[in-house]
Amino acid sequence: MKRKRSSYAKAGVDIDKKMAGISAIKKMVDRTGGRGVLSGIGLFGGMFESPGKGKALVASTDGVGTKLKVAVMAKRHDTVGQDIVNHCVNDILVQGAKPLFFLDYIGTSIFNGRIFQDVVSGLCKACRENNCALLGGETAEMPGLYPPGEYDLVGTIVGVVDKKKIITGSTIKPGDILIGLPSSGLHTNGYSLARKVFFETAKLKVTDKLPGTIKTIADALLATHCSYLKPVSKVMEKVQIQGMAHITGGGFQDNIPRVLPKDAVAVIDRSTWKVPAVFQFIQKTGKVNRDEMYRVFNMGIGFIIIVHKKDEDKTMSILGRTEYTPVVIGYIEKGEKKVRLIG
Repeated sequence: MKRKRSSYAKAGVDIDKKMAGISAIKKMVDRTGGRGVLSGIGLFGGMFESPGKGKALVASTDGVGTKLKVAVMAKRHDTVGQDIVNHCVNDILVQGAKPLFFLDYIGTSIFNGRIFQDVVSGLCKACRENNCALLGGETAEMPGLYPPGEYDLVGTIVGVVDKKKIITGSTIKPGDILIGLPSSGLHTNGYSLARKVFFETAKLKVTDKLPGTIKTIADALLATHCSYLKPVSKVMEKVQIQGMAHITGGGFQDNIPRVLPKDAVAVIDRSTWKVPAVFQFIQKTGKVNRDEMYRVFNMGIGFIIIVHKKDEDKTMSILGRTEYTPVVIGYIEKGEKKVRLIG
């Protein structure tokens, strides 16, 4: 039987519509700004001038999304708390900020103490590892709003950065190189499409093995979202980073341009790293267009650091002594702000 071609839009998520919606509200949101606001929407984290001299607060809010459905299917809830903290840490790290505190929201149909404790244990574990205080949160029990047995998890992080050390991407220039840090898997993006391929198209169960690996599908899909705070902080101590990108929703094409100046093109060579098996399975089984894959998923690269060519060796040496294996995945050339995928 001929298998239908999958896409994120057919799985229920239209990235173009989302981006158009963000563009439509930008002017309205900008009008709420005032003294102290240092950035508008569209960056990875919003910036606000700190009461402390020469400091800026950087904040970000995000959710775990439909990865939670996989956690419910697998009855494993100890990693999703780590996911949301690490995701938010990476978002503010892009601008050079380090976390101060985190707030969470858990919404559910009927409160389940075991699930709640598992989720919070993950939040606490990630906060400790990122030297970030779990300052508080909200747990809302709303029967009828959430399906029975399911829940939502959202978080907000606030961090701080010296105003003179804010990383904006404005100094990026042709010849700069892009260094990628590996992801652990899907992180927290693309699960509507992934679930459709794994559980509807392939009709697999979370306990089945991911083809070509020794991992179960639950292991592959629930792999914890990486925090890049420690390795990137080591680089920031020794190297002048020009820009960074967290590869989240929107993949390469939507995230990298957020830090590019208007006259810079990021050229990404896809042949420089091996795409993990989980992405290969989704693309092949779902017959997903290759460009669509790089628009939806991180494809094995969770974070990108942009440095001047002269700092390449030093940066690679520093990162090579961390738990992450860095890869030079591209370079900057002159042109209209965008991403060009080759290889």
